[in-house]
Amino acid sequence: MQGNFNSIINSDTPVLIDFYAEWCQPCKVQSPVLLEIARERQGKLRVVKIDVDKNPEISNRYQVRSVPTLMLFRNGNLLWKNSGVLSKQQLNEIVKTYTNN
Repeated sequence: MQGNFNSIINSDTPVLIDFYAEWCQPCKVQSPVLLEIARERQGKLRVVKIDVDKNPEISNRYQVRSVPTLMLFRNGNLLWKNSGVLSKQQLNEIVKTYTNN
């Protein structure tokens, strides 16, 4: 996944990464919000889910200490990072702030 992850975040299209775990209840709350945003911003934003238990090397590389942790990348650069559940409105504002779309 490491090489694939690098190609995913090196996109000109902004990429919102959701670091989650199957056992995480807050992650289950965040998931439908991310699906809505992905649908509404199709072509302008890519949403990718990364299971921390199956991808510990990526989680460690980006110092994911709790789930859910969301990160926004563009052209390989980390633009924003947050741990915890956010509303659709909060996420939309963050995406607008960092990507101008």
